[in-house]
Amino acid sequence: MTVPIRVVLVDDQELIRVGFRLVLESEPDIEVVAEAADGDTAVAAARRTTPDVVLMDVRMPGSDGISATARIVAEDPRVRVIVLTTFDLDEYAFGALDAGASGFLLKDARRDELIAAVRSVHRGDAVLSPRVTRELIERASRLAPADSASTLVEDLTERERDVFLAMARGLTNAEIAASLYLGESTVKTHVGHVLTKLGARDRVHAVILAHRSGLVGPADPLP
Repeated sequence: MTVPIRVVLVDDQELIRVGFRLVLESEPDIEVVAEAADGDTAVAAARRTTPDVVLMDVRMPGSDGISATARIVAEDPRVRVIVLTTFDLDEYAFGALDAGASGFLLKDARRDELIAAVRSVHRGDAVLSPRVTRELIERASRLAPADSASTLVEDLTERERDVFLAMARGLTNAEIAASLYLGESTVKTHVGHVLTKLGARDRVHAVILAHRSGLVGPADPLP
């Protein structure tokens, strides 16, 4: 029997939590294990229930979702956080991504988008729209230059480099598997090795490193 994906819902609006719970718990492979209405309660809930995924609102009274995301990820890097926001390219949402969130989802997302996002980050993929990805890259380009491309990939095997470049272009594990003629489990293993060797926090961080190093340019396709 497949172990369900354990989810914590965090939003100060009860009706939104109820709606998300109804959608998620209609799926046999997803279980909502806790709810929270503010950041402090979210951290406590994550500590108590050890979830796989946290759906995190960022604009809440009291302790907000940015600080909560940073604390949750610091305590358990295995937890994947999806930022919930009303506005695309929300400054608060970017703060949460900087704090360690693995995805970005609008609150008015369709039912299938919400479910797919939870499953996607649980598999190790990131959930970012092309506009959000480009904005992250633009912000990263304003920082001090990262290591050169040759330095960045020198510890990667040839196959790991292929996987890294595919990740940098926004491909999911399934898409990488199809393009490189590999099994998804093999791709997941390679992704883990890439993140470890690069010292990258997650896929979002890896994408930024690839663009800052010049391995992938602005003209390269994103999803």
